Amino acid sequence: MRDFSAKRRALIEHLRDHALRTDGPFKLRSGAVASWYLDARQTTFDGGGGLIVADAVLEVLDGRVTAIGGMTMGADPIAVAAAMISTQNGRPLRSFSIRKEAKSHGAGGRLVGPVRSGDVVAVLEDTTSTGGALLEALEVAVTSGLQVVQVMALVDRSGGVVLERIAGAGFRYQALVTPEDLGVEE
Repeated sequence: MRDFSAKRRALIEHLRDHALRTDGPFKLRSGAVASWYLDARQTTFDGGGGLIVADAVLEVLDGRVTAIGGMTMGADPIAVAAAMISTQNGRPLRSFSIRKEAKSHGAGGRLVGPVRSGDVVAVLEDTTSTGGALLEALEVAVTSGLQVVQVMALVDRSGGVVLERIAGAGFRYQALVTPEDLGVEE
C-alpha cells in the first residue's frame, strides 16, 4: 500500500471493512463484470464513515473551492458531509447536486443547491470505473457557469482510464483510493 496520511488510511480501512464485497461476480454501471464490488454508500451514508470521508476529502481539497458536489446519489453524502465539517472548522463550504435529468416543475434544471455562475467548485464521485458520470457532471457544471478547479473520486477502479479522460477534458483529477489500496485486483 502507498504511504498515506492517517485520514486516508482511516478511509481505506472503513471502505475495506464496510463497503468492499469480494463474493462476485458483479455487473458494474459500465457494463463490465468484476469479481469484487465496492458499495461506497456503506461508508458515505454511515455517520462515522461520513466523517472519515469528509476528513479525507477536505485534506486534499483545493483551497480556492467554495462549493463541492457531483452527480446525485454518489456525490451527495460526500459533498454534504464535507461542507458541514469544513464549515464547522471555520471554512465555509457549500454543497450541490446534479440531477440525472432536468426537472420539468419547480425551478427545473439539473443543478441543485446554493451555487451560482462563477463559483469555484470541486466535482466528485464515490466510485468510478470509466469516468462517465464525472464527465457528465463536469458538462453540467461548466454549462451552468461553475468554475471547476478540481475533480476527484473516492475510489477509482479504472486503472488510469479516468485520469486520462478527465485530463483530456482539461481538468485536474485525483483519486483517493485505488483497488490496490483496498487489497483487490481486477
